[in-house]
Amino acid sequence: MTTGGSAGLAPVRKVLGNGVVVIVKELKTTPAVTVYASLRAGTICDPLSLSGLSDFVSRTIDRGTATRSADRIGDELDTRGVLLSVTVDRHALAVVCTCLAEDLVPALDLLADVVMRPTFPDDEVETRRGEILTLLRQDEDDPAVRASEGVLSDLYGGDHPYGRPAKGPAESTERVDGDALRRQHAERFSPGSLSLVLVGDVEPARAMAAAANAFGDWTGTPPPPVEVSEVQRASARRVRVIPMMNKAQADIAYGFTTVRRADPDYDAYRLMNNILGQYAIGGRLGDSIRERQGMAYYVFSGLDASIISSPLIVRAGVSPANVDQAVASIDKELRKLAANGPTESEMAESTQYLIGSMPRVLETNLGIAVFLQAAEYFGLGLDYDLRVPGLLRAVTREAVASAARRVLVPSQATIVVAGPYTGKLG
Repeated sequence: MTTGGSAGLAPVRKVLGNGVVVIVKELKTTPAVTVYASLRAGTICDPLSLSGLSDFVSRTIDRGTATRSADRIGDELDTRGVLLSVTVDRHALAVVCTCLAEDLVPALDLLADVVMRPTFPDDEVETRRGEILTLLRQDEDDPAVRASEGVLSDLYGGDHPYGRPAKGPAESTERVDGDALRRQHAERFSPGSLSLVLVGDVEPARAMAAAANAFGDWTGTPPPPVEVSEVQRASARRVRVIPMMNKAQADIAYGFTTVRRADPDYDAYRLMNNILGQYAIGGRLGDSIRERQGMAYYVFSGLDASIISSPLIVRAGVSPANVDQAVASIDKELRKLAANGPTESEMAESTQYLIGSMPRVLETNLGIAVFLQAAEYFGLGLDYDLRVPGLLRAVTREAVASAARRVLVPSQATIVVAGPYTGKLG
């Protein structure tokens, strides 16, 4: 069993005999415990022929187990006032619940049953299929979704795990059945792929014992890691327009591939993104395009750093008449940041903002659990919360400017516009 340092979160970590990683942070602010189970079974695990399968798993995994029907699961949760949620992203499927400290053992027992022994009943599969198909039709009619999914497809390729929509296409959804869901569960869920974080009013020794009781007998061979290939950074500007003439607003997604989360320069890119499109009212982009020019309903940038060169995407929603000017303004702000770097005040304010936001991120049991799961997934260490301020303060203006020069190159941008736009962007 290992612990963090004497300050900060200082969680306790232990690997059970079957490979389950258990991390516990005792916190007595409320008489509750958040349990966050994360399995390396995200959408990158989808077979190309069944894109969206992991998302389908996430929507059906809690709809019946070998020992509990969906109704019984609902009744047990309602009796104890527990909300169980299941989410999936590219790399992980998460099952999360918060319960009273006194209910930890039965809540863990239920969560373990859902994770280890789902049955994917046919009637539940059909119900969820209908829901997914409805969501896909809504996505098809949403310019923001079309633009954001379109830019990822163009950056990575439609067959790449980062380029495919999480829910997959309708044709794939129609082919998924109970057998496919059970096969995916058998192949991708195992004790060696599970990390379990418990945060709240529970002593580490008690939490470890409860986790071992719930998951310690689970057996299975860890699935082989899914290899996600790198993509070549674009060398020319690419523009695609998705006409949606019945809409009032045009949505712009303007992106690049950047760095891996493990890249030594990650913190420079994090600061660069904050200065560009996150800080205060939306960084330089928000100040220029929304506040001073008044032509965007929203504008921001986001850096989603992960295991391969990851996307940095500028998003904006504008009147169709302002698309050309908005894109030209994005080009201009990117060129300025790449040419001149950030100002001293931008460096100081963004550094302090990111450091100062840490307490807000870590003010709830769930926030701490999410933070600890990310630290575990990327191998950042039990003391990562203590190291964040030093890592950010060590970033220089030149490091941020260098990051901007490397990736913020408008002539190499990938741009997708969805909405009632008929122009021709250059």
